[in-house]
Amino acid sequence: MMQPTRRTTLAGLALSIPTLATLSACGGGKQPSGGAGSPSSLSVWALTGAKEDTYQASFDAWDEAHPDTPFAVEFFANDSYKEKIRTAVGSGNAPTLIFNWAGGTLADYVANESVVDLSGKVDDVLSRTIESIGKVGEVDGAQYGVPNNDTQPVILYYSTALFEEHSVTPPTTWDELMDAVATFSAAGITPISLAGSSVWPELMYIQYLTDRIGGEGVFEKIVAGEADAWSDPAITAALEAIIELVDAGAFGDNFGSVSADAGADAALVHTGQAAMLLQGSWVYGTFKQDAPDFVADGGLGFLNFPAKDGGTGDPANVVGNPANYWSVSASADEDVQELAIQYLNEFNLNQDMVDDFLAMGAIPAVSGLEDSFGGLEDEDFLSFAYDMVLSAPHFQLSWDQALAPAPAQELLNTLSRIFLGEIQPDEFVANMNATLSA
Repeated sequence: MMQPTRRTTLAGLALSIPTLATLSACGGGKQPSGGAGSPSSLSVWALTGAKEDTYQASFDAWDEAHPDTPFAVEFFANDSYKEKIRTAVGSGNAPTLIFNWAGGTLADYVANESVVDLSGKVDDVLSRTIESIGKVGEVDGAQYGVPNNDTQPVILYYSTALFEEHSVTPPTTWDELMDAVATFSAAGITPISLAGSSVWPELMYIQYLTDRIGGEGVFEKIVAGEADAWSDPAITAALEAIIELVDAGAFGDNFGSVSADAGADAALVHTGQAAMLLQGSWVYGTFKQDAPDFVADGGLGFLNFPAKDGGTGDPANVVGNPANYWSVSASADEDVQELAIQYLNEFNLNQDMVDDFLAMGAIPAVSGLEDSFGGLEDEDFLSFAYDMVLSAPHFQLSWDQALAPAPAQELLNTLSRIFLGEIQPDEFVANMNATLSA
């Protein structure tokens, strides 16, 4: 397999791993009598959305090969899943395969002995994944999770038709972004779609802005728990830039009622009501699923987040999720754990899954794909996003996943108040510094 010419360190992922540690319910696959959460039978929960069919096909392939030990499969919306899995793991009733984002949550699972040490047991699946992304599933040097889908950088999407109609240059600098906001706002078009009701999409702004202004080291200090780490000037400058966007009308007046789970933020773009959207690479599948003609006709453009004048961060850096991960529940019977590990090695991210992900415009977290995009329907996007990841000198894990659950929730709550104009940067900084000593 070909290796990338420039090594991606994914330091932002690794920084949280050594010291730390998306669905309406619908059944899928065959349902063994033990049901999901039973220690005596294989079970899995995953997220609804564009990738649901790919996961289901993989579990169905296992069921066909192992009819006596099928998976019980349930799918949930992102926010519902996060609430449900927290309770299930804590009560010892987790599904056999635990879908997660690594980072602080996985570290908590490890600290509470809720997941199995997979070191030396999943070498087959790790051999076909991007090495640095596989390492994100480590906690204190031991493997507790393996990638299960695509690498997911956060991308700035834009409507090519609206940009052409209003003679706007796709922004690569902050000044160009603010000019675009002014132009679209004056034309009665929401400049940037934002799912403020879901809150977590707001993280993408503080993450990118902090990185562009102060570099990746700012958040590394926060993850390390250094006293007053949130007082770094780059954090305050990032918050001030967010307020500048809000005050300029960048997100319109109703962003607090827009939800990401139903793809409402993407819908504002493909229906011509909004010009841009900062979202993960996963939303490309949503665009393709909900507005196939819009995508096929070249209506969707994509960029990395703009550079910030005077900033010290590398504008090639990316934030997002290196991938999602499967971990194996320690509550499952040992023979069921072994079956789950067999599934991971033989079926997870195998060629069938890779082909399915590529067909939907997702970039599997596997190595050697550089020559795999030619002739595909989504060649331009796939090549752009894959190169974005491989070329990034630093890939920072989403902050709500890199941090432990309690400070992550405080971050979401406090950041939402910044976007809503309820608090100022100094109050945000004080609230978040308090989590470092909690």
